[in-house]
Amino acid sequence: MILTSEQRNWTSAWSNFLVMVALTLSSTAASAVTLEGVRMHEAPDSTRVVFDTSQSVQYKVFTLNNPERVVVDLIDVQPEISFDPSVVAVGRKRVSQLRAGQRKNNYRIVIETKEALDPKAFTLRPIEPYGHRLVVDLLVKNRKVVVAPEPRRSDSRDIVIAIDAGHGGDDPGAIGPKKVYEKRVVLQLAKRIVQQLDAKHGFDGVLTRTGDYYLGHRKRTQIARESRADLFVSIHADAFKSANVKGASVYALSDRGASSETAAWLAERENRSDLLGGVGDVSLGDKDPVLAQVLLDLSMDANRSQSIDAGKAVLANLGRITKLHKSRVEQAAFVVLKSPDMPSILVETGFISNPDEARRLSQAEHQDKVARAVARGIEQFMRANPPPGTLLAQRTQGSEFRYTIVRGDTLSAIAQRFGVSSGNLRRHNGLRGDKIRIGQVLRIPGGA
Repeated sequence: MILTSEQRNWTSAWSNFLVMVALTLSSTAASAVTLEGVRMHEAPDSTRVVFDTSQSVQYKVFTLNNPERVVVDLIDVQPEISFDPSVVAVGRKRVSQLRAGQRKNNYRIVIETKEALDPKAFTLRPIEPYGHRLVVDLLVKNRKVVVAPEPRRSDSRDIVIAIDAGHGGDDPGAIGPKKVYEKRVVLQLAKRIVQQLDAKHGFDGVLTRTGDYYLGHRKRTQIARESRADLFVSIHADAFKSANVKGASVYALSDRGASSETAAWLAERENRSDLLGGVGDVSLGDKDPVLAQVLLDLSMDANRSQSIDAGKAVLANLGRITKLHKSRVEQAAFVVLKSPDMPSILVETGFISNPDEARRLSQAEHQDKVARAVARGIEQFMRANPPPGTLLAQRTQGSEFRYTIVRGDTLSAIAQRFGVSSGNLRRHNGLRGDKIRIGQVLRIPGGA
């Protein structure tokens, strides 16, 4: 078929137009941000919704009521074909449903909630293993902070130990062979340590994290402070550049440089967790910066020596059940240890990057051994340094107290629980043997 000159010109113009349209659509598609996925984590006082995006995203967040909703408008965003927000809300405590739809070039997500929640949104830059993220924290309104009352001078309170399971939620921590996640292992260990502490008379273990959600470093110490903790212990099972590195370690705070290459490397990894887990900007408030720093330095210097002593006791007990990476307490600038209120240590229970240690740390039997060792070290430190006003301090001063026997008790178990010998306990109570009965009252000697 032979085209005329006019037909050829019209065909060329139409082709050029189609090319321009294609280029425009291609450019528009390329410039749009892609919504790749969504996930949700629930904490005791908030629910976190995380949106994964191909680039940094612009957004608007507002609330509606009757019924309660949080609306997230993503500007110039298109979802991936497989994107399905409905599945993340199944079985959630505060969120009943997520639904979404395209609104011209924008994408709207409606979070239907079971109660009125305060949204707080912020973006996070890429950091392995994540790309760009938009984080929407849904905060419980009128959150009640329960603070233990200060004990009266005549009271004999329990020693409170805050056990902090590192990482959580969007921050998995180290990932070992066969997908062993640090965040899961350390939560299991932390719960076992609290159980061991609670079984000791005069001790009360408190978890900073009870589930799979992330807490910022300063939030962790805030929880410990609100519980009036006498010691803060952060539990980890980290990774190193070499899979051959192994062994447990204990760290205390240092602001004068790390005591080893490993300490420096681990501190850098742990301190970047807030970028992984996601926290908003931290403000130091309206305090005079010079005065505040001087006061903090004085407090931390006083607690640093106690932290090292606590670390030594825990490290010695860990050395009896597992290989040690270093035989001394190391020091590094871990943000999570920077609390002026209480001695603080960080326990690396092993290197999850080492295949053998990853396997052992996943086993309940080994976790029990580690938990007993950590709890025993804490107990030994506290017996040597009993906080004023505690039952342990009262006993150390020479007074005795009484214990009523319950079902399942044995004389040897009671002696071990209170740190006295079975022979001393028998002599103090005029017992000829180890036979005891339910309801019997034993006098526990002081100064143990």
